[in-house]
Amino acid sequence: MFTGIVTHIGEIVRIEDHRGDKRVFIRSKLPLSETKNGASVACSGTCLTIVEMMEDIFAADVSAETLSKTVLGSWEKGTRINLEGSLKAGDELGGHLVSGHVDGVCRLEDIHIEGDSHRLTLKAPEDLARYIAPKGSVTLDGVSLTVNEVNGTQFGVNIIPHTWIHTTLGDRHAGDTLNLEIDLLARYVARLMDFQNFKGLAA
Repeated sequence: MFTGIVTHIGEIVRIEDHRGDKRVFIRSKLPLSETKNGASVACSGTCLTIVEMMEDIFAADVSAETLSKTVLGSWEKGTRINLEGSLKAGDELGGHLVSGHVDGVCRLEDIHIEGDSHRLTLKAPEDLARYIAPKGSVTLDGVSLTVNEVNGTQFGVNIIPHTWIHTTLGDRHAGDTLNLEIDLLARYVARLMDFQNFKGLAA
């Protein structure tokens, strides 16, 4: 589990074909000396497992399924990505509970400057839009954010200067795609409502 609070920005230094999948090599300032092979790291919101470590570089395998369902398929040498290590017992929950299982990809429609902040308008896939509500939480490229408004499949978020500077959101432009993870609570509430409606129809 993660919190959606990005702690480091990594850089893709190499991508290799690896038995039908991809192996990505990421340079970062994560404290790798305190990390073991098999540890989980959220890489732009996608939970990956460390399989190799060398000085300031770690490697992780990415399946063909993950490449097709996330923005990871567009990664190339030099791509900057958001990083967060997994939660440990007693860690502060600064954002919201994030699983690292990306639900889909959303499109950045517009960036509008408001004071010192940036207001982003995004378009979610239709099957995920029902889970996004005003004042609810979403994770975009691994960053925990609060939804400001929702209009159909479009939703808006506000990015404060600190987040804009210290994550890769500041690299994004209209037309880009981002990894989207919906709030776990919203998913379970929707499932409960669907089940209650099913019981009502079956009665």
